[in-house]
Amino acid sequence: MKVGIVGASGYSGEVLVKLLLAHPRVTLSAVTSRTHAGKPLAAVIPAVRGADRGLKFTDSDPAALAATDIDLFFLALPHGAAATYAKALVPAGKRVIDLSADFRIADLATYTKYYGEHHAPELLPSARFVLPELTAPAWKTEAKLIAAPGCYPTSLLVPLVPLLKAGVISREHIVANSYSGVSGAGKKAEETYLFCERAESIKAYGLVKHRHLAEVEEQLALHTGAKTVIQFNPHLAPMRRGIATTITVPAAAGATIDSLYAAWRAAYAGRPFVQILNSGETPDTAHTVGTNRVDMSAVHDPRTNNFVITVAEDNLVKGASGQAVQIMNLWCGFEETAGLV
Repeated sequence: MKVGIVGASGYSGEVLVKLLLAHPRVTLSAVTSRTHAGKPLAAVIPAVRGADRGLKFTDSDPAALAATDIDLFFLALPHGAAATYAKALVPAGKRVIDLSADFRIADLATYTKYYGEHHAPELLPSARFVLPELTAPAWKTEAKLIAAPGCYPTSLLVPLVPLLKAGVISREHIVANSYSGVSGAGKKAEETYLFCERAESIKAYGLVKHRHLAEVEEQLALHTGAKTVIQFNPHLAPMRRGIATTITVPAAAGATIDSLYAAWRAAYAGRPFVQILNSGETPDTAHTVGTNRVDMSAVHDPRTNNFVITVAEDNLVKGASGQAVQIMNLWCGFEETAGLV
């Protein structure tokens, strides 16, 4: 199957390039970038030298891409830009997996509140938010356009959804502190992201109304049948990649650490990309970077009757490109792990 990447020169795009060039079931046939159009792929992403098959970057023209014989496109673009390409590709019968936020939020009013004007609202009814371990499998036949989850939301939804559904934790007073590597901000030539500004430094940002909060709370409501409000505190950490999340949540009446783990094991039995660590064994981003895994564990604090849940993932793999490839595998009938282990 032929696949293409629109916006292949960003951090997520680069990871997609590497994964798809090595994928056993697809042929990477197009990589686009307005900045690098005409340049050899290996000149822009030297890590793929010798494996690039002579590919060159082409211009990102939506109509021209829609007219190709490529079956599936990944949109590795900023929010707002992705919708423009989806408007051309979806009506042309192409499968589209969007890594931006353009189709993650089903409610148009909520999207507008957090992101501003939507450039393809007519496509929202046909879009599906897919977190493979949680989304009901009907999406495989119903979807025309898929929104891949954000990096922070993945680290929150994977641990929380089974626990809320099982009634193991409270819906109130959920506090999540997340720490992201600088690559989560994309390739930006801004002072905040310079090496001298970020090395030996960590800070909170986007407090109270971070954009990913809309995605998280909408999905929690859809999966668990009730509104859930969380306090989400993102931080920029002095590392290139990775997400570390710590969630503090009151235990429900009668809940124990054993009932929490039972809910997780029931939800994720046989799922290759969720690793449940023993209580007290906290996950480490050093062990998840470069993988498509979510590692997580929990402890119970008897003094406060809170569960403290810790999670680690790679923001560019399970938080973006790897998860998108995992979605493609399931959508197209490949092995879920193809090209990812």
